[in-house]
Amino acid sequence: MNARYLTLAVAFFAVLGIVQTLPAEARSRDGSLTSLHDVYVPADQVVDGDVNVVFGDAKIAGIVRGDCNAPFGHCTIVDNGQVNGHVYSGADEGTRAFLPWAFGNGVGALAEQDHRLLVKLAGSAVVVLMFLLFPLRMRVALDRVEKHPALSALTGTIAVVAVVPIAILLLISIIGIPLVFLEIAALFAGVWIGTGALALLVGRRLCELVLPASTPSPLLALVLGLVVVSAAEIVPVIGWAVSALVWLVGLGAAILSFIRSVQLDTAVQRAPVGGPPAVTRRP
Repeated sequence: MNARYLTLAVAFFAVLGIVQTLPAEARSRDGSLTSLHDVYVPADQVVDGDVNVVFGDAKIAGIVRGDCNAPFGHCTIVDNGQVNGHVYSGADEGTRAFLPWAFGNGVGALAEQDHRLLVKLAGSAVVVLMFLLFPLRMRVALDRVEKHPALSALTGTIAVVAVVPIAILLLISIIGIPLVFLEIAALFAGVWIGTGALALLVGRRLCELVLPASTPSPLLALVLGLVVVSAAEIVPVIGWAVSALVWLVGLGAAILSFIRSVQLDTAVQRAPVGGPPAVTRRP
């Protein structure tokens, strides 16, 4: 598993996440209509919910039984149109119109996606905090995942499998019960540090593609990488696989960050690998 391929895979899933999160025009489970462009509700149409227009205007000639939300445009009632709820349009009501589900109105299926997005944003804030507290450790983890991505994934998998047996042994010993909480805290800290390392890798590679002549700051690369990784993780159906990959590789990289680079490189070189042995030619 090459670090470049890992970055491209995360970026690919991020594009899918953005497309899934912002559909061009979709009907939610409660009958609401959500669109990215202009919407016209004809006189013979009844919308059993809200009309949400993200970028555009809404013209209502029919009946809307919910609200009409147009944060960056206008919601106009023409002919004998009717809006049973409230009308929110323009910058004066931008916050409420752009996030109507936060005020109890809801947009059905999109609400679940945005809930997941808010959870990812909260997790990203914790990762940024970990970077500010332990910048050196996260950079060392970045070096491990960049040089040894496959070993990082293997180490993370072994760590996850060993969590439960170690916790059981600590519980049986009674004296080690307080260490169970320390184990859980260490697990989450490792995941956050490893996620930050992967985000740094993704953000730095993207900055190199966009601005190859400049060197991005670590914080900028981290934030950009977190946006891409979070977008990839909220993709329906396959988003859980992206999250599992990020957690396993990140946790393994965080664990490997406590091993010196020279010792790790020596151990990797001595480990048996498939294929014929390398032959060193003397000049």
